[in-house]
Amino acid sequence: MSTNRFAELNAMVDVIHQANVDAGWWSDPLTGDRIDRNRGEMLMLAVTELAEAMEGVRKGINDDHLPNRSMEEVEIADCIIRLFDYCGGHGFDLAGAINEKCEYNRNRADHKLENRLKDGGKKL
Repeated sequence: MSTNRFAELNAMVDVIHQANVDAGWWSDPLTGDRIDRNRGEMLMLAVTELAEAMEGVRKGINDDHLPNRSMEEVEIADCIIRLFDYCGGHGFDLAGAINEKCEYNRNRADHKLENRLKDGGKKL
């Protein structure tokens, strides 16, 4: 296996997750005790950010909270924040997983252009 070209991502995961812990996302608002967040809910919150990004693409507008940036860009950032928080909260090695997945995909037959162009090949 090659060197992990994405090692810095885990540091970013830690920073984002800690910011969300500090903001109270991972604690009971009444007691302050740590809570186990619902994984399905957390993943769907990331999906909703992508849906909002698509709405930004569809409307071609800037974000209402960061008007110097497109809605698309800000909602993608929100999605990444949610996913990094999820990974941090569940102890995932995101950098390692991305590195390994990129290595795997680099040699996948169904990702090669000549196979994508065949009948039944992946077009998207």
